[in-house]
Amino acid sequence: MRDTVYFDLETQRSFGDVGGAANKDKMGISVGVAYSTRTEQYHIFGEDQTDDLVDMLVKADLVVGYNHLYFDYPVLQGYTILDLINTTANLDMMVEVENVLGHRLKLDSLAEASLGTGKSADGLDALRWWQEYKKTGNPEPMMKIAEYCCYDVKVTKEVHEYGIKHGHLKYNDRNGHPAQVEVDWA
Repeated sequence: MRDTVYFDLETQRSFGDVGGAANKDKMGISVGVAYSTRTEQYHIFGEDQTDDLVDMLVKADLVVGYNHLYFDYPVLQGYTILDLINTTANLDMMVEVENVLGHRLKLDSLAEASLGTGKSADGLDALRWWQEYKKTGNPEPMMKIAEYCCYDVKVTKEVHEYGIKHGHLKYNDRNGHPAQVEVDWA
């Protein structure tokens, strides 16, 4: 059975904390989430389980994410000697959409227009929750990060499935008008 893995992660530190975007490998992982079509389950990984996450990504027939080639993988590179981009088969939906439109769209924009739903929070919330966890040791903020990251993976999966089914994704253009971008992911 073919295994498509949908993937996202949240970080411990911001770009400002690590001296800029060139140092993504120093941002640290708070939580990584992958959904496997083979197991039909969400898999949640803490920082101490990054080897298992990397193993799942490398073994997948296809890894689908949103900006994972230029954000999530560089963050994850801080935990592995493998060249993730070249040892995995990937569909980065943000890159695909950018190649057609000539500019980037947020996942939230595509999800709201295509699915009628958006993300549940944003990465800054996840950073605040991580800081709260580090200060208090209370596991509740980590649960919030995991829930948020799982929801992002669900949205990524549903946007991808919408694109496969319809051959396009919807979004609102820069003037707020409904538009669509053609995709060929079937």
